[in-house]
Amino acid sequence: MDEELTDGYKEPCGRCGAVAWALSDGLQFFCKNCHNVIERTQEVVDVSTYLLNNRISTLSRSRKKTGREGGRQWMVCEGFQFILKHQAEALVGLGVCPQFKTNVLWDFWKQYLQKTRQAYTRAPVSSTMNPVDLSSESEPESAFLSEASDLSGPTSASAEYSSDGKSSVCSGSLDAAYYFNAKERRSRHLMSMPRTLALCHLALLWLREAITLADLLRLVSKGLVPYINVHEHFPEEMKFFGRDALIFRAETIPSYTKVHRESLHLAKVLQLSAFPPVSQNCLLHPVLLSLRYLMDANLPYKLHSLLCQVIEKTAMGKDHFLTFDPSGSKSILLCYDLQAAALIIVTMKLLFKLDDQAEWSLSRKAKKKEQDNDQDKKEESKQGNKMFCLRSWYMIVQPALEQARKREELVEAKRQWKSKKPVIASMKHKTVVLKRRRVVEQLQSSFCTLAGSDPEQPSSPSSFLFLWGKEKEADGPSLHNKHLSGMLVKEGKEKLLVNKKYWHTDFKHCQKRCWFHFPDLEPTLPRMYVWVLGLFSFLLGVSKAEVHKEVVKVEQRLILGKTVPEKDTNEPQRKRKRTAHPV
Repeated sequence: MDEELTDGYKEPCGRCGAVAWALSDGLQFFCKNCHNVIERTQEVVDVSTYLLNNRISTLSRSRKKTGREGGRQWMVCEGFQFILKHQAEALVGLGVCPQFKTNVLWDFWKQYLQKTRQAYTRAPVSSTMNPVDLSSESEPESAFLSEASDLSGPTSASAEYSSDGKSSVCSGSLDAAYYFNAKERRSRHLMSMPRTLALCHLALLWLREAITLADLLRLVSKGLVPYINVHEHFPEEMKFFGRDALIFRAETIPSYTKVHRESLHLAKVLQLSAFPPVSQNCLLHPVLLSLRYLMDANLPYKLHSLLCQVIEKTAMGKDHFLTFDPSGSKSILLCYDLQAAALIIVTMKLLFKLDDQAEWSLSRKAKKKEQDNDQDKKEESKQGNKMFCLRSWYMIVQPALEQARKREELVEAKRQWKSKKPVIASMKHKTVVLKRRRVVEQLQSSFCTLAGSDPEQPSSPSSFLFLWGKEKEADGPSLHNKHLSGMLVKEGKEKLLVNKKYWHTDFKHCQKRCWFHFPDLEPTLPRMYVWVLGLFSFLLGVSKAEVHKEVVKVEQRLILGKTVPEKDTNEPQRKRKRTAHPV
């Protein structure tokens, strides 16, 4: 039947050499083996008789990616590869090792294409909703991508060109049809914009880079890693229109929880082996990562030694606990940054209790003791030995935190204005749209004036949001060198905490998803504890509920000695509350 439709055309394919021709909906000749399209076309004839009685192998013509003048057809996975390439280049430019792009991320991407049967397989999923009949004696070569292509350019079958210089047919002409079918999208684990960040996060974690998930999302928000409206930078030949925007256009940054969830999902889809161990010399280890957040929160270095004891007590510094193993029966992808912040908060609760009473009483005692020491000239000369006062810390950090929040809100407002670009629907409304565009640009200019900075030129990235010290541009004086002697009491050879009690929320309600009921719980929590949650939630760009969830996990390990309590009584907890904590 195909021979009748193709007038018995017997010339071998210029790409694969096979003689297996069929007609597309546009009456163009294409090779069933490699999907190559040739210039030869069939005259329009009535083929309804054949369609009624026989099944014809056809390749539906895409109205979606026919391209504009000078363009070509392309696959959806090729668009995502372009985005991953630019995200990888941006991260390498920010200091990530070059292997991130050339080895790890590229290997993950190839595995993803293979596992989802989009490429690197002899049994590819058809690009159309009705699978194309590829019955041929020779193996379909178009199912393989070039091994040498790397992330340096388009690698999908649609990027290949025929010998006559014309662009080949894209087997993904209806590839996007899957993306608008929720069932197909879930079953095939199709790529999405948030998953590009999840794949980058997995590659960074594999290399044990110091960029946490919170850092990655902050770099995206600053425009240093391409994500928002990245489709605007597609090559001219890949310009898209219509429903393409529903796949590639991203106007908001995904949440921390969403990207973390997508990372765990992709790791299982890729069937990755155990990641390299997170040892104590790795910057993702809580001992080192917590020190970074201590400095950013303007807390004293002396707090870190107590924090290390909490890490040891909870066994949260062990390699087997920190290392991600997707192949394990209970694969858990830790939130390393949230975990480090939670350890700091638990240590502060051990020292100051944070119940809206004990911390202020301890602050008054520390202030009085410091004033007594100031009368001694020898003590006055040792500025670094002054005692840490929680009240003074709060008075310094609170205004800096409010200013930082206002700056971030202003930057977000400018970003939203920038992302809303008017679309000219027709020449009739062109003048009106241009006028609106000028109004938008004028508002953007006003925002820039208020901010005192140019959004087109983002500042150099830094691991810290605040600068503490005596510098002119500092957010406040540094408290890093303050000591904690007022919070400790010496009994025999040991130093014990002055605070003898520790409070925590009810673990029975926090076994699985404690952040769900956090809005109801928050009004009952001490205000100082909620404020500390807000500080670290701002540092990490997450909600207070997510930080509280990690605090509960640390407390469960510290007090109950296990990760998730299933059946427990309050008796061991009451004993812990009455027992002094040795240092």
